[in-house]
Amino acid sequence: MHDIIEQLRELSETVPIPLELPTFEQLVVVEEEILIPLPAELKEYLLFASDVIYGTIEPVTASDPYSHTYLPEVTAYAWSIGMPREYIAICQQGNSFYCIDQEGQVMLWSEDELESETWESFWQWAEEVWLQS
Repeated sequence: MHDIIEQLRELSETVPIPLELPTFEQLVVVEEEILIPLPAELKEYLLFASDVIYGTIEPVTASDPYSHTYLPEVTAYAWSIGMPREYIAICQQGNSFYCIDQEGQVMLWSEDELESETWESFWQWAEEVWLQS
């Protein structure tokens, strides 16, 4: 995890208005809004690396409720178009979503079904998908 965060930080783009990391209290608000606890690795990402801007995909964030990447909004939209409610969206790609279950496994939900490829953890997904984008 620490190596991946370090790599993301090194690659992070400088932008005029940088993202902010959320507080623990903001994560509690996010959990209350979606009515599902966040898996541990997703919390780690949100607390320590969700301010990173890198590549062509934009993982969810938790500090700005007006952001297009705000986790409760992205997840609510995914649920509204059919993604099962036991999953939490971690990244939107058009009408497809990378999502995470309570055990921390990441999947791609696309066109009303889960794709066969999975990642054992958020950090494996970050290394194999996000860092390669």
